[in-house]
Amino acid sequence: MNLISVENLSKAYGEKIIFDNLTFGIDDTDKIGVIGVNGTGKSTLLKIIAGEEEADSGNVITMNGLRVGYLPQSPVFKKGEVVMDYMIRICKITNADEESKAKTVLTKIGINDFYADVDTLSGGQKKRVAIGAAMISPVDLLILDEPTNHIDSETIAWMENNLKSTTKALLMVTHDRYFLDRVVNKTFELDKGKIYVYQGNYGEFLEQKAQREELAQAGERKRQNFLRTELEWVKRGAKARTTKQKARLQRFETISQIKAPDQKQNVEIAGLSSRLGRKTIEINNISKSFGDKKLINDFSYIILKNDRIGIVGQNGTGKTTLLKMITGKLQPDSGTIEVGDTVKIGVFSQGTEHMDDNMRVIDYVKEVGEYISTTDGKLSATKLLERFLFNGDMQYSPIGKLSGGEKRRLYLLRVLMSAPNILFLDEPTNDLDIETLAILEDYLDGFAGAVVIVSHDRYFLDRCVDRIFAFDGSGNIKQYEGGYSDYKATLEESKKAVASESKAKESKTWNKGERKLKMSFNEKREFETIDDDIAKLEQAIVDTEEQMEKSASQYSKLQELSQQKEDLENQLSEKMDRWMYLNELAEKIENQE
Repeated sequence: MNLISVENLSKAYGEKIIFDNLTFGIDDTDKIGVIGVNGTGKSTLLKIIAGEEEADSGNVITMNGLRVGYLPQSPVFKKGEVVMDYMIRICKITNADEESKAKTVLTKIGINDFYADVDTLSGGQKKRVAIGAAMISPVDLLILDEPTNHIDSETIAWMENNLKSTTKALLMVTHDRYFLDRVVNKTFELDKGKIYVYQGNYGEFLEQKAQREELAQAGERKRQNFLRTELEWVKRGAKARTTKQKARLQRFETISQIKAPDQKQNVEIAGLSSRLGRKTIEINNISKSFGDKKLINDFSYIILKNDRIGIVGQNGTGKTTLLKMITGKLQPDSGTIEVGDTVKIGVFSQGTEHMDDNMRVIDYVKEVGEYISTTDGKLSATKLLERFLFNGDMQYSPIGKLSGGEKRRLYLLRVLMSAPNILFLDEPTNDLDIETLAILEDYLDGFAGAVVIVSHDRYFLDRCVDRIFAFDGSGNIKQYEGGYSDYKATLEESKKAVASESKAKESKTWNKGERKLKMSFNEKREFETIDDDIAKLEQAIVDTEEQMEKSASQYSKLQELSQQKEDLENQLSEKMDRWMYLNELAEKIENQE
């Protein structure tokens, strides 16, 4: 069933055409990923479809009664609004059941204070609240603009699973390639003002795009061969006397006026780095707390010359704090950090707040230098900007006219221009388009220095790092070898090993020698009553859930009941384990007789 039909949609900002005559449809079963280079209008397109912005021309025709939910990159909250009020407003909550569902979702994504003032939350917490609301909003079409930015990997995985199973139609912009691969079934690519539609996920999009570009180039080669042949004919002095000759000349003129396929423009990152000596950065027993919260506890490490380190952990555990201490922007409470004489640090931080929107693009780059030495020779600031897809007009425009992604790309250029030999990248994939990310990944492959990355982007970490530092939330940092997927696999193996060891200990009571198995007096009594005990616990959980529904508006009571339910579920889990053990034991005793 068609939800939205878009016809001949066009949009420009001043003289810059964002897109021109776009036509496409969105069906109720579509889960669409929108991709394209920064500045091609991805966010603008989403805003127009969501009704947040108007197109210059064209139509957006919606199904009668269509309910649309829209999550912008930076969610908007009312002044003084508490978390639950936001959920009620966005999700249109009207009863206790819906309120209970909202609180359950918030708890799953790590938001436990339902009545906290939103103004007191961190950026990551605000984004999680907005995502929670988007997931349960009663809408037919959910529009998400960079939903994975500024949130941790666990929340991304939770959102990924929910979006895979939802029956809502989905339209989203994201740079997260694993997310695109696992969630979407259709891909829209915006390129030079046009839209290209591909069936399938990100992997299938790459295959189809390569085929499209190959066909376009084959068509251009055929056109050029035809023109060469016809030009020779024209040069031989073909006389336009007959109808046949006139038609041939006209065909030559028509085909010669066809515009060749645009050559694909990519960001070019030339080698920019300084020599790194023997001593790099030595971190000795550093600790850091804020109030009662211990973020980093007695951490030591020596950064090696060719290190590729990824730092992971939930929001607020201290990842950015660690980077700030290593780069000298924050002092540890205890311990020391020693930096070698030849170390030249480059920091690509999360925000672009330091950028003056009134400054021209060219001037922002020239602050680093008029000319920069690279492996390709000495390049001017203008030439470097061109390599980063900032043409002449853009170079003399104020920074404030750039899109969020274009600002990030400009900031990245400035960091690399300083020729660092140790790079610290704090959430580098936020707002950068996929093509720029792929080129950055290739650049890091050949970077002659150490790279330390804080990121929630699982694909980027798998692609760029070979060692993981994981924050556990209690101040401890544990080291794992390999990329992000290796780290997750190690965690799963550890869980299985613990479970297996626990099971082995339980089995020792009946696995010693050849002696005859039998139940102890207490085990016999437990075996006789365990079915009734389990039934009572199950009923107690049901009763507690009913009380939670009745107490949905009483925060303190709800918290108490939630803890009570958790305790009961733990007791039930233990009883079920005992039930399995006792039944297995009874079966073994019966078989030996």
